[in-house]
Amino acid sequence: MASGPRAVSRLRGSRGVLAAGGVVLVVLLVAVAVLASGAGRDRGRAAASPSATPTPTPTVSVADIYQRVGPSVAVVRTARGALGTGVIVAADGTVLTANHVIADRSAINLVFADGTKSTATVASADPEHDVATLAPATLPQPVVPATLGGSAEVGGEVVAIGNPLGLAYSVSSGVVSAVGRTATTNGGRFSGLIQFDASVNPGSSGGPLLDAEGNVIGIVLSIADPGRDDAFAGIAFAVPIGTALGGGPGDGPGGPQT
Repeated sequence: MASGPRAVSRLRGSRGVLAAGGVVLVVLLVAVAVLASGAGRDRGRAAASPSATPTPTPTVSVADIYQRVGPSVAVVRTARGALGTGVIVAADGTVLTANHVIADRSAINLVFADGTKSTATVASADPEHDVATLAPATLPQPVVPATLGGSAEVGGEVVAIGNPLGLAYSVSSGVVSAVGRTATTNGGRFSGLIQFDASVNPGSSGGPLLDAEGNVIGIVLSIADPGRDDAFAGIAFAVPIGTALGGGPGDGPGGPQT
């Protein structure tokens, strides 16, 4: 009979262990529930306040630039056969071009983008920087002056609009290859020029060189012509717009006028 109480005692001890284990289990379940609830709240807060994403900067395409600046461009011809390009730079219709295009002193004719034809007189000439301004007798309607820009940046994208080889209103694009170049042409030696690689050819002279926003940063002046055949070799030069409107010089290699 002595074995009975010990058996009962062992049973009671087992029940105590089970009860204690049950309490621990309940505590663990409560802790897990609290942690899960906190994680859910954190996920909710994260979903409610997403991180800000940067707004992309809109880009201006070459087509956009051409549409915007094309109405400001004119074909320039002289009675003696010189051919070039000009760009309207003021509300009164003043056209800026390269001086060597109109240097033969013969009658000047313009054709604007809308088809308007006009004679023109030289309003001013600056042979030292190879630029000139023209006063048209007849203006296109409406007159659309180009926006004049700032300085060129090496590696910056550029667009040229002009009349290469008589192919009116041609557009090309490239980059600024260097600044402060010097070009020796049959019209003289010109310093402080923008070197660029957008395709230009004879007839492009006087046309606008535009930055990636469509601002006029230069006036096309000449091309490098190592083969002496007036063919574009990937190197062209423009007078910076600041110089064209009354500015300063620089240095490097050069070529013939376009």
